[in-house]
Amino acid sequence: MSKKPAAATKPAAATKPRAVTGAAAAVKPAVTIRHYCQGIGDCHLLTFPAPDGSPFRILIDCGIHVSVQGGPALVSDIVADVKSQTGGKIDVLVITHEHWDHVSGFLTSKDLFAGFDVKEVWMAWTEDPADQQAAELDRFKGAALTALQGVSQRLDADRAPTPYLASIRDGLQSMLGFQFGAAGERVRSARNAAASLSKSKPIYLEPGKPPLSIKELPNLRIYVLGPPRDKAALRLEEKAGEMFPLASGGPFARALAAGLKMNDGTGDATYVDELCPFERYVGTDLSAALHGDKGSDTTLDIAAFVREHYSGLVSHPAANEDSDQSWRRIDADWMGIAADLALQLDRGVNNTSLVLAFEFTDSNNVLLFPGDAQIGNWLSWKDLKWQQEQATVTTADLMARTVYLKVAHHGSQNATPQKQGIDLLTNTDLSAFIPTNKDDAKKVHWGEMPYDAIVTALAEKTSGRVIRADDKWLADKNGKPPFAAPSGSIRAVRHAPRDATRGPGGLWIEVDLA
Repeated sequence: MSKKPAAATKPAAATKPRAVTGAAAAVKPAVTIRHYCQGIGDCHLLTFPAPDGSPFRILIDCGIHVSVQGGPALVSDIVADVKSQTGGKIDVLVITHEHWDHVSGFLTSKDLFAGFDVKEVWMAWTEDPADQQAAELDRFKGAALTALQGVSQRLDADRAPTPYLASIRDGLQSMLGFQFGAAGERVRSARNAAASLSKSKPIYLEPGKPPLSIKELPNLRIYVLGPPRDKAALRLEEKAGEMFPLASGGPFARALAAGLKMNDGTGDATYVDELCPFERYVGTDLSAALHGDKGSDTTLDIAAFVREHYSGLVSHPAANEDSDQSWRRIDADWMGIAADLALQLDRGVNNTSLVLAFEFTDSNNVLLFPGDAQIGNWLSWKDLKWQQEQATVTTADLMARTVYLKVAHHGSQNATPQKQGIDLLTNTDLSAFIPTNKDDAKKVHWGEMPYDAIVTALAEKTSGRVIRADDKWLADKNGKPPFAAPSGSIRAVRHAPRDATRGPGGLWIEVDLA
């Protein structure tokens, strides 16, 4: 398989909509994409017909969110279906990024994947152990996850958390579901299991390099748009222009680690909490004051002060009543910064998504697969350029020629930007797939996912050719999409419901694309 730049063709402007009849619909598709419908997770099988008639197959991710009931069994069904379609032969396995809902299947269905023959594995530069910047990112992720796990365990042990801390606990459980399996399996183990399916070392990709070519598919070029090298775009910087706060995990991780050490007693006499605003031996520990310690200040009874103004019942004889001051307690509120750290980590990992644009040089059509890329990743593409002999290809040009979009990050609000995203998708043949189950997203407190404004904008851009993993018609073997097929980029649509034991819904939706 060659990775050299392919021969150039002059980029084409956005095409006009096709009027397709039965005869035209019978034309062999440029690619067939089978999207699996696990609800919260990604798995996509792309089959390209080679000139000699043989299929060339690219599998992108295989995972499901830990919160989805019966998830591992459903993923096993998916892997079994992939194997039945491919005979276990995968030419390229693409791993977009380290989130459980994109890689869990390589671990939970490891036995099924053991029989696969994978020629190559593609990953982003962020997964390269020999890359210095990737190593910095790894240190950040490790420190952040350690701190978040500690806070999560502490909040789980609190039998009566405040509403604020209860919301922090629920949010952490949701976010950590991306990083760990139900039994505590690390997402790194799943990613490594995927890499081990090929006898060759993974190929690490980064944006700005010449597009990839595949000798078996002379009409295909593959552009790498993300993840960016720019630190600000990854959104893991403390302030613009500063170095990554990665070696020690950043201020949030350091603060949480320090607080956990001091609270569980592992911060011994030599331990220094660099973020504490006071000297170590100044003041009285709250726990001591709560147990009646008067403190070293002879002018003030610290225990009485804390009880009367912070933690307990205070008698008011004149009014013949007691007032409870415990509502003032914020003993554990320092753990609230875990929410900020979790958002920083989740956003950063999503921004490390590998983003691929598949260009057909004969039709000039483009397929865009952005993984879970969020705003920082998307905005980094706008200045990318590739020189193809006499023509210059830009990101705006690729997006204008995009006829098929795998919607990023399950259609969330902080992915698929308007100006640098949807507004640039101007091809009138555009169609889209959203790998989301709205009910499952609500169960993990994600709010509105997919985001209604994005769904509405895509429906307008595609003339209604938007497919969702939770579309009701997918559960019916005789179901039909709400749009005509063929139309736009879609030549044909097929689907299969799940086995009834796995619950309602579709197992996969397959589209032939022009």
